[in-house]
Order: sequence, then C-alpha cells, then structure tokens
Amino acid sequence: MPTIKVAILGFGTVGEGIYRILQERKEAIQKETGYTIDVDSILVRNKGKVRFATPGTKITEDVQEILSNPEIDVVFEAIVGEEPAYTYLSETIEKGFHVITANKAMFAKHGPALLKHGQFRDVKVCYEATTAGGVPIIRTISSLLPADRVRRVRGILNGTSNFILTKMREEGLSFEAVLREAQARGFAEADPTDDVGGMDAFRKLMILSTLAFGKQPDWQDVPIVGIDRLTITDIADASKGNLRYRHVADITIEADGTLRGSVGPVLIGPDHPLYGVDGVDNAVIVDTEHLGALTLIGPGAGMYPTASAMVGDLLQIIGKRETVALTS
Repeated sequence: MPTIKVAILGFGTVGEGIYRILQERKEAIQKETGYTIDVDSILVRNKGKVRFATPGTKITEDVQEILSNPEIDVVFEAIVGEEPAYTYLSETIEKGFHVITANKAMFAKHGPALLKHGQFRDVKVCYEATTAGGVPIIRTISSLLPADRVRRVRGILNGTSNFILTKMREEGLSFEAVLREAQARGFAEADPTDDVGGMDAFRKLMILSTLAFGKQPDWQDVPIVGIDRLTITDIADASKGNLRYRHVADITIEADGTLRGSVGPVLIGPDHPLYGVDGVDNAVIVDTEHLGALTLIGPGAGMYPTASAMVGDLLQIIGKRETVALTS
C-alpha cells in the first residue's frame, strides 16, 4: 500500500489533534483512500517538554530537517502568529510540498501570496481550518463560485465569543465570570484579547473576503467592536424583548465592487438564522445571486473541529471524501 508522508509544524492543541485523528482513523483512511498516512516529523520549540507520545515519529526543533526531507508529501502548519509560519510555508511551497494551514492570523495577511506561490509551484495550499472551525465554509464557497456569485458573507466566526454571550444570557453571569470559565474549559486563550475584542473574527472575515470576492477591503475601513463592552444588564434587557446579542462578522460587495465590512455585536430576533446558534458553535450565511441564502452551522472551538478540518483538507488533496476523518 503506498504511503503519504506528512509533517506537522507545531504540536500544541491543534497539532496534537491532527496527530490523534491520523492515528485513530488510520485504518479507515487506508480503506477509503488506498494510502497509509505516516506522520514522519513534528516540529516543536522545545524537545525536552513532556507531551503526547508519538512513537516512531521524529521530533525536531529544526524546520530544515523537515524541509530537506524529499520524502515529505504534505506539511500541516499549526503554529500561532504570522512568523515564523509565513516563512516556513513559503519555503515549504518552494520545496514542492503541499500545505495545510490553520493559521488565520498569518493567512488573513499572507494568504493571497501563498496561494499564488502554490499555483506557480503546482502544489495545493489548503486553509479550511482557518475559518469557522468545523464548518466547511471554504469548500462550500469554492464550490459555489463557478456557477454563482457571492454577494454577502456574514456569521458568527468566533466560538469563544459566542460561548460567552450564551452563558451570560442563560445563566445571568458577568462577562468576567464566563470568560474565566471559558479559559478553564479550553475555549479561550490565556490572553483572550483577539477573541473577545473581535480581531479573530475580523481575520477570518478577511480570509472569506479574499475567497468570495477576490480581494479584501482596506483593513482600517472595517469597524471592529468586541463583546467585552457588553454588560449583563445589556444582555438581560435584550432578553426581555426576545432579542439576543450575536457577535457578527459581515462583508458585502456593492454593485460598484466596493466592499463593506464590519465586526461587532448585533441584536437579532427569533426570525434570524443566527438566533438559535449557541455555545461554541459557529455559523456562516452565504448570500448568492442565484441560490439565495445558505447557512452552515458547526463547532467552532476545540481540538477536534480544527484538526478534523485539516485532515479533511488532506483527504481532499488525496482526492477522496473527507468523512473518514470525522471522530465520534
């Protein structure tokens, strides 16, 4: 049986999730695709750190050990921040390896350049996991574009913010109290600024803008408001009117080609498709010229939604259906 060798850059929550899925679903992937997936190497910052066991896999602190290995076929990138991720992926593409990334901070800014580089080198650059966790929005929009025209994309793109707003409404807890719970449960980072301040949702919106419209608005023209300004009184007052706050990222293309974007809390009523989207779920509404409005909902935070999306990208590269990557 032929083997596909992969490397994982970064072994935090997402990197570990990729490894776990590839091991747990190894036989199912073999049966479905005809390939054995071998995790050849993992890049870490500190080899001495105690981490999840990966027998038979090379652990290295030197990315060149991976880039100089001609047997590598696909590289998963699960590093936080723009650098060194962008440099690593640029070098990876130059080597002719396919790339799968979950790095929204890096891809929002450098995605167009990486996609062009990949096209030039005839390698795949896959990024489903950068946006909306377990919601297959990248593949959905990509499949719509040849036959339809996207007019607007909007939705809940940050599971942490949605979890906080849901708990504040359902349990009457303060923002600070729910944030601490989100951190304790692994839904929020130690520094949650990007999540609750709106930057995470903004970056994902810019990735979707590039995909749907082939361009992004000037970043400084997009107002960004987080949920950290909402109080329990605001939430309670909205509930009295049967309304709910949702943190919504929204991008629209006007008739003249101008892009209008925004990120911030929005009050919505029961007739809105985002009204019932609670907890860490994400939801994206794609408005198209012919199909109309299409809504996708799914988990947006945690190890497996992101990692599963990345393994799904691997199966897309192989050319087989992604369902074998799903975990129970």
